[in-house]
Amino acid sequence: MHRGQGKSRTPLPTVWLMSDERVTQDDLLRAIARLPRGAAIVLRHYRLDGTSRQALFRQVRQAARKRHCKVLLAGDARTARRWGADGHHGRAAGPRGKAWLHSAPVHNVRELRAAHRAGADAVLLSPLFATRSHPGARTLGPVRFGALARLAQVPVIALGGVRPRHAAQVRRLGAAGYAAIDGLMPARRQRAAVI
Repeated sequence: MHRGQGKSRTPLPTVWLMSDERVTQDDLLRAIARLPRGAAIVLRHYRLDGTSRQALFRQVRQAARKRHCKVLLAGDARTARRWGADGHHGRAAGPRGKAWLHSAPVHNVRELRAAHRAGADAVLLSPLFATRSHPGARTLGPVRFGALARLAQVPVIALGGVRPRHAAQVRRLGAAGYAAIDGLMPARRQRAAVI
């Protein structure tokens, strides 16, 4: 298992904020303002049309710069590069470079191997716990999560029902950090725990 850096030479964030359509723009921007310095934000919002998604990306990037956070665009790496993202989140390989960050979603061994082949710097392994964004989905649980994390050749970020209070637990399971949607939203009134 590799808890350190992947191919990227920039420090790997340990706290990752994921966005989705359930999160309002105002809540997303408030959550970014509360993130620890150097965190990462993965902008998904797949259902927005291109113009609206790019406008939201620009606002997220502006808010992220104030916190020295990285912004990854989920999906196409070329679009992420064109829009000025710090990286992309997706299964496909993307640009190489010491400042470019590529994270990949992983749910099983097959996807973990594919992420390695694609040159991902980090994998977001999920779902560790039950999550509101995927109701009824089978969770990995701590034992399966830990077993998959040990197979990873790049740092693992725990995702799925994770909250800041789980920071120490995910570290014991082999994760370099954690990612969340609800767990990092302002309504929770909790501070993000840095690993």
